[in-house]
Amino acid sequence: MNHYLKGKRILVTGACGTVGSEIFRILCKTPEYEPKEIVGIDNSESELFFIDQKYLNDNRARFNLADVRDGTKINRVMKGIDIVFHAAALKHVVLCERSPFEAVQSNIHGVQNIITAAVDNRVSKVIFTSSDKAVNPTNVMGTSKLMGERLITAANSNNFVNDTVLASTRFGNVLGSSGSVIPIFQKQIEKGGPVTVTDSKMTRFIMSIEEAARLVIDSASIAKGGEVFITKMPVVRIIDLAEVMINELAPEYGYKPEEIEITEIGVKPGEKLYEELMSHEETRRAVELDHYFSVLPAFMGLYKDISYEYENMISKDVTDPYVSEVEPHLDKDSLRNFLLSNNLLDLNQYGTNHPDERYWPGDKKGS
Repeated sequence: MNHYLKGKRILVTGACGTVGSEIFRILCKTPEYEPKEIVGIDNSESELFFIDQKYLNDNRARFNLADVRDGTKINRVMKGIDIVFHAAALKHVVLCERSPFEAVQSNIHGVQNIITAAVDNRVSKVIFTSSDKAVNPTNVMGTSKLMGERLITAANSNNFVNDTVLASTRFGNVLGSSGSVIPIFQKQIEKGGPVTVTDSKMTRFIMSIEEAARLVIDSASIAKGGEVFITKMPVVRIIDLAEVMINELAPEYGYKPEEIEITEIGVKPGEKLYEELMSHEETRRAVELDHYFSVLPAFMGLYKDISYEYENMISKDVTDPYVSEVEPHLDKDSLRNFLLSNNLLDLNQYGTNHPDERYWPGDKKGS
């Protein structure tokens, strides 16, 4: 499926982030991909230095200090690039809410800079990584990611886009990523509890970091231009996740599972009880594939002649939005197997400085 990567020069933005670094790792470590060069950029100097050390023996890997806000630098970095995986973004809801203009600069202007540089340098394909929070957004971060999707789709319809194909991928919770619920639950269990859940009815789509990265990479091979690919994901109840983690980890820290209390702390501002990966409006222009739903552009009349026919198409008739509240959820045994098979309960991978709680605006009292 991925022979299209052979001999290509690939750019990964946000190469030090959770998804970006995993995309970079997979591109380097998967024999059948065989890219000619993989360039990683990030604006974190220290993290870029550390990731550079990991690939000293791989002559294909190269890293540059660059910020997607700097259009001139992005244009220079993209010279000679064939494929772009754009994973750089501000992703933390609270911080984007406090600094909305920073979110606009990174998540909207940054996408525009990627588009402009890609078109100017005749890049073959650009894949933008989006978020479930872009669907019916309730916060600045989600709204900025939705605007990023819209820019990618609209750019594909403009005459100045030569042969550059631009598309987006949208997925839910990447378990084990920095700031995600698993390392928070792990830290709470290590302390003896309580494990805090906002609401026992809360559900979420989940996937591992590796699954997320591979689906982003694979989507580039089938993208026609302007689509939003929505990855199919299992659903979990957060209360089940807490209980499974307590049963597995409590003995590792010297506790009996029944000694660890689960406390409901209430839904936070802007937080949804369920996760949406597709809206009702999008179902009218979506098709179902084996691993994805593909949401086609709304303004098809603006497009040049693009055939949205895919291999492994299951249906052209999608009637139900992809919402975690109504999708079947994993039972506890299946959830346990998912966590263990993806090495998500490794006690050493989250570090000693990860917080054991999350706060939202209003939780932290100023002086």
